[in-house]
Amino acid sequence: MSHKVTNQTLATQRVRLWLHMLKAVRTVESALRERLRKHFEMTLPRFDVMATLYAVPEGLRMTELSEQLVVSSGNVTGIVEKLVEDGLVERQSMENDRRAHLVKTTDKGRKLMEEATTAHRAWVDELLNEVSEPDVARAISIMLDIRHAPRG
Repeated sequence: MSHKVTNQTLATQRVRLWLHMLKAVRTVESALRERLRKHFEMTLPRFDVMATLYAVPEGLRMTELSEQLVVSSGNVTGIVEKLVEDGLVERQSMENDRRAHLVKTTDKGRKLMEEATTAHRAWVDELLNEVSEPDVARAISIMLDIRHAPRG
């Protein structure tokens, strides 16, 4: 008897993998959302915008910010406006294009993100603590293979 997996069985297993990936991401995301809300009164989308800006101290244009976050600029605009109101980021007109704005964290925003990113890193480490170092490397490799596979 052959142990060769049929294409149909492999397709079913890949669907199972996809569903387990989704459930795992949703489980971790849910825990992170709750912790960010509880400890920093921050939503996950707001954290994502702040973390992206925090990583680029010189700031980003709104289009660059939405490209890095892989969301529409309309979605980012509302979050940025609220962050400006809260004094966490600032918008500066660009000299070469008055319509474009450079967005960057303020001192207050950087201080908040120093704390929030440190906590976020510890939470992710805790939530994934059952995953061994070799399995982390393998999982990253698999995710990169999926992300960079040719689409047609």
